[in-house]
Amino acid sequence: MTATSLTEQLAVRFARIALGHVGREYPNKPDHVLAGPQDARTPRDLHPVFFGSYDWHSCVHSYWMLARLLRRYPSSDVADEIRALFDAQFVAEKIAVECAYLAAPTARGFKRPYGWGWLLKLAAELWLFDETRWRARIAPLAGIFAQRFRDFLPLATYPVRVGTHFNTAFGLRMAADYATATKDDAFGALLRETALRWYGADRDCPAWGEPSGDDFQSSALIEAECMRRLLSPSDFLPWFDRFLPRLAQHEPATLFHPATVTDRTDGKLAHLDGLNLSRAWCWRALAAALPEADARRPAHRAGAPRVPRGRGCPLRRRGGPAGQPRHGLGAPGAAGAGGGRPRTAAAASITAPSCRHPLRCPVRPGVLPLDAADVAEPRRRTRRRLLGVGYRS
Repeated sequence: MTATSLTEQLAVRFARIALGHVGREYPNKPDHVLAGPQDARTPRDLHPVFFGSYDWHSCVHSYWMLARLLRRYPSSDVADEIRALFDAQFVAEKIAVECAYLAAPTARGFKRPYGWGWLLKLAAELWLFDETRWRARIAPLAGIFAQRFRDFLPLATYPVRVGTHFNTAFGLRMAADYATATKDDAFGALLRETALRWYGADRDCPAWGEPSGDDFQSSALIEAECMRRLLSPSDFLPWFDRFLPRLAQHEPATLFHPATVTDRTDGKLAHLDGLNLSRAWCWRALAAALPEADARRPAHRAGAPRVPRGRGCPLRRRGGPAGQPRHGLGAPGAAGAGGGRPRTAAAASITAPSCRHPLRCPVRPGVLPLDAADVAEPRRRTRRRLLGVGYRS
């Protein structure tokens, strides 16, 4: 079966999806605490940069995708539109409002740690451009979130090991790319020390409880990917041997079976599509960290879930009311580098059984491209349906 990676044509299709919703204010699910009637404000008023895409963190990672695609294909058909959007949105006045929102006592835990990690991931991507204006403009906001990590991590005695937004391993993993991009060695050391404190003694992980009913991350695999990203190979491989010692025997078995989604009009159940894709990203990144002759490499390839035929296609069914939240479809941890950092231009792909809906999916029959930018994209395709851009959930 043939595999593929991101092409300019696919990049343009993905970018158009994001461009269709990052500036759309409603429907909107705010994560906003009202201390009084004066706090009853619109999403655009609260967040003049990241007010679209149904919720704040999804708007942020949609901007990340646009930045990633622009950097990969700077002369594409949508490149000028993306540049114009960034020039209009990444301005001092709007960034200042986003920063001011975070100063309120009620916003101390706003989007911790998922949104924190995604904002820093966006900033890290902007650091990779030759032009500096966008990264300079977003720097005050990124600085606040980096400082929130610095303030919070020493206070956090325990990690959060769920498969949703609150997973702390994912937050560390994303923040690590910002520390690398900005050459902030002290911040990187804090992330690494925290990961060792939280996860360093973990061994023989049973992946118990996976999958939960609305997971879009594997708590076991994202922990391993976090440690791969933050530790040196000489430190990571012995830890990995202890953490998942029977991978060559395809154990824990649950990690080798794709999750089943029974109703994609239910936003939480549809998270499980995202679980399958985020597991695939983790498997690929972890496999790349193993020696070539390692017996676990075939097991990692087996663990990367295939898209089931028929109803397994994430874009198969239209049904359901407009506005139904289904934003858990993507692979949020697939932060733009296929097998991991610092290989920012690397590509990875997984093959899949032939999709039966080639006219409806941005997927060629026979392959599901999952590389640097498009592995996280099903989350945006869901957003497209949610916001009425070509699909309804």
